[in-house]
Amino acid sequence: MQDFATIFHNKILLVSLMACFSAQGLKLIIELIRHRKINFRYLVSTGGMPSAHSALVGALATGVGLTRGWESPEFAIACLFAVIVMYDAAGVRQAAGKQARILNQLLDEFLHDTHHLNTEERLKELLGHTPFQVVIGLSWGIGVCLLTIPVL
Repeated sequence: MQDFATIFHNKILLVSLMACFSAQGLKLIIELIRHRKINFRYLVSTGGMPSAHSALVGALATGVGLTRGWESPEFAIACLFAVIVMYDAAGVRQAAGKQARILNQLLDEFLHDTHHLNTEERLKELLGHTPFQVVIGLSWGIGVCLLTIPVL
């Protein structure tokens, strides 16, 4: 049990989680400004501005680079992991969201034409991120790490 407690002394882990959770909190604030109402779903939702996943992996790679060295194998692993996560967020999940939007439109048109009532849940459309949201999330994560690691 004592070894488990040492996890909470891992600066890189704490900073990465801080970047992720603060980026998720920014989504709530951005949506509050855009729609002038609080929607707490943005605290746990995927997609949106900024990408919390990109913030997390950006802070992770930056923290590893700062503490282990930019030429270290650990930084290479963290950096490549970050690239894969960000590619997935802006590529695969964004495409899945577009497909869900089209399928929902087709379902709406079909149900409208046949006058059937359907209580089925619609497919989730906001799954991924635009490349801009990924870059902003990455920048947020790097910034949080650069400002926080020296303090911890």
